[in-house]
Amino acid sequence: MKLNIKHILCLIIMGISLISYAQLEKKIKGVVLELDQNGKEIGLVGANVYWLGTQIGMSTDEKGRFELKKVENSSKLVISYIGYKSDTINITGNGQVKVVLQSSQDLDEIVIAEKAPGSHIDRAKVILTQEITSAELCKAACCNLSESFETNASVDVSFADAVTGAKQIKLLGLAGIYTQLMTENIPNLKGLSTPFALGYVPATWMESIQVSKGTSSVRNGYESITGQINTEYIKPNTGDLLNFNAYANDAGKMEGNLYFAMKLSDKLSTATLFHYEDLNHKEDKNRDSFMDHPLISQINLFHRWTYNSKKIHLKIGMKYLKEDRESGQMDFDKEKPINTSNGYGIGINTNRYEVFSKLAYFLNEDKTTSLGSIWSFIHHKQESFLGLNTYDAKEDNLYFNLIFQTELNAKTTFLLGGSYVTDFYDEMLNDSAFVKKERVPGVFTEYTYNQKDKYTLILGLRADFHNMYGTFLTPRVHFRYNLTPNTILRASVGRGYRSPNVIAENIFLLASSRNFKIKEEPEIEKAWNYGVNLTQYIELFGREMTINAEYYRTSFDNQLIIDRDQDINSIYVYNLDEKSYANNYQVELKYELFERMDVVLAARYNDVKTTINGKLQRKPLTSDFKGLINLSYATNLKKWQFDYTIQFNGKSRIPDTSMNPLEYQLDEFSPRYIVMNTQITKYFRNWDLYIGCENIGNFKIQNPILAANDPFGEYFDSSLIWGPISGRKFYIGIRYRIKNYDQ
Repeated sequence: MKLNIKHILCLIIMGISLISYAQLEKKIKGVVLELDQNGKEIGLVGANVYWLGTQIGMSTDEKGRFELKKVENSSKLVISYIGYKSDTINITGNGQVKVVLQSSQDLDEIVIAEKAPGSHIDRAKVILTQEITSAELCKAACCNLSESFETNASVDVSFADAVTGAKQIKLLGLAGIYTQLMTENIPNLKGLSTPFALGYVPATWMESIQVSKGTSSVRNGYESITGQINTEYIKPNTGDLLNFNAYANDAGKMEGNLYFAMKLSDKLSTATLFHYEDLNHKEDKNRDSFMDHPLISQINLFHRWTYNSKKIHLKIGMKYLKEDRESGQMDFDKEKPINTSNGYGIGINTNRYEVFSKLAYFLNEDKTTSLGSIWSFIHHKQESFLGLNTYDAKEDNLYFNLIFQTELNAKTTFLLGGSYVTDFYDEMLNDSAFVKKERVPGVFTEYTYNQKDKYTLILGLRADFHNMYGTFLTPRVHFRYNLTPNTILRASVGRGYRSPNVIAENIFLLASSRNFKIKEEPEIEKAWNYGVNLTQYIELFGREMTINAEYYRTSFDNQLIIDRDQDINSIYVYNLDEKSYANNYQVELKYELFERMDVVLAARYNDVKTTINGKLQRKPLTSDFKGLINLSYATNLKKWQFDYTIQFNGKSRIPDTSMNPLEYQLDEFSPRYIVMNTQITKYFRNWDLYIGCENIGNFKIQNPILAANDPFGEYFDSSLIWGPISGRKFYIGIRYRIKNYDQ
């Protein structure tokens, strides 16, 4: 079965590479409409449509339709007709434009609707990058970053265990610790925050998400072994004047989000963002005596400023987060002493502060030469107990990056920079103290050669001087080649490193009866990543189809092994002594099947193996296959939207439980399963109403906690999670916005 899947995917990749199509110019399509006496929309024949500041334009046909080639020097489209009010709209994507004009005798309202592109591959990027827009995020119950990938075939998100609520992502078949998480291109959400970081970024704060695969630019550091996920927050100068979102589900979770964005002048703007969530309803539907989900209370604040002038672009921000988590057995009382007679309980209290600044200074009028700096400081403090284990820790992280960039000529860009990172960890696990101080100065350079409309080559190299691991080099190469205007080949190869944090990144494993046994001092993890992908754009029945096929391989020279197979009572931690690799094959197709009906089809195969206890075997709890179907339909003028997603999940290897008593033994592999989600959204002028259902089929692991009847015994383990632990969930939400005056 494995070979067949590989062969099929390889054949598809080879087949696509042989396709050669006539050149397809980038075009914008749309329709201009008017309302008759009954309020019915009809095509406006002969309306003038042209690019602002040019003579390039056309008249609409008998149905009001038009199709214009995009121009480089204008992004504003003017629509005019005698007796109607002219209007100018900004074109930002490749979506369908719809304009409803009203008679000049009745100018109360002009309705303009542009079909947002949702998720798409950025054509211009040299590194394969998938852009997830706010339109895509609204297709599902997206409360935070962890729920932003339900319609995405590349990123998997799953619970790390059945009690703490910790979530983890997987990219290219490997855990999220090998993916560099960033917020507005600042490295973030690592270290102590790793287990719960995905819940620290509210969805309503996000303007977009960029998912890139393989090693990224050296300007962002030596990490990013499998890829990079960057979140862009709402900007003060482009966000709504007011935006409010409320959400509730049948599990008892309630959430409120509010932000204000205001332009104080042409140069200065500010925004304040607020998030609150509360889940205080206990459930035990499978009657194993444990809560089905943790109780969570979170307050999240973000205040920021933006200043833009001809010479200076400045961003400053401050964040504060406070989160309390409680879980465990239904009868556990957090007010009573922590002991076996009080039942099994979990408490995790987090306080987190962040400050950052980004400055760009342009040294010439055409902004081709600039000097930029980024700095951030994060203080993260956590106090927690998991059963009889206590874990208290704090982390202080300081990051600084300085970059000089210039265009040597029309084809060549050069940058030179330096960085400095300090990470201070102070951890206490029961009676054992762990202190780690990392200081890493580094220098880097990157050369870009761009042969316009043909190929782009990026050569990057950085050197870092780690106080614990010595000096190491990070070379990276990225290449993009336009085989035709509609066939893009990308390739990359690069080195990546990662400093592991054993306890902080695996805190969920403390929710078991096992003890950590660190057999040797952890070394820095290092790996090579190789990737190639082919993106084909095809015009089919007047609409563009996108087919993307890719292959990535990650090969480790050293990796920290978390061995859960060797002993049922212990978790062994040691450095890799033989092979460890991940091969990832994926094919994805996107197409507008008919007007306003978008379809995404995707299939991915993972071949991930690691040497564990001297044996090269499948990495545990990593599925071998994922398939995805996403259907999205919007009615005329996007008054209603209907979204439906099916995820097909392959089997995973479960860590060895054969040494347990028979009643606590699990199968070697998990079953294959399907998860379905749906959402219906009704759009009004300034507000939206949405309802939905997650996990329609109610599929879940029936007994996710091993030996739940004896939580203080030697076989208790809540970390053997290979699928959903929550069943069917219904939710409802509302969004309200007041746009800024100049939008």
